[in-house]
Amino acid sequence: MTLSIGMVTVDSTDPRPLAQWWARQTGGKVIDEADGWFLEVVPAQEGKGPVLGFQKVEDPTPGKNKIHLDASAADRTAEVARLLADGASLVAEHTIPGYRWSVLADPQGNQFCVGEPDESATEIS
Repeated sequence: MTLSIGMVTVDSTDPRPLAQWWARQTGGKVIDEADGWFLEVVPAQEGKGPVLGFQKVEDPTPGKNKIHLDASAADRTAEVARLLADGASLVAEHTIPGYRWSVLADPQGNQFCVGEPDESATEIS
């Protein structure tokens, strides 16, 4: 028996705008079947990635999120610029030999990464 990830869920005091933001970023569609207390962003192409869930909570867990999304892009620099222009904020840039990634935060402060293989990346930062 093995597990498969069907959904990644984010707590939010205001889940609708956050779900809409993530739908714009992923090309997904917002589904609301629970009067705004739980929304899903389903992938644009069925089976191409997990569903993102956004649930309303009165008091989100404080501090850095313990689970975050890792995304990839063919042109990380352009994708990071697009995300920043649509309300994300830059947290950090990192490099390990062969790979670079940017740590970003969505408009409600949830961190996520956008990375890409990069053979010119040779030092850890």
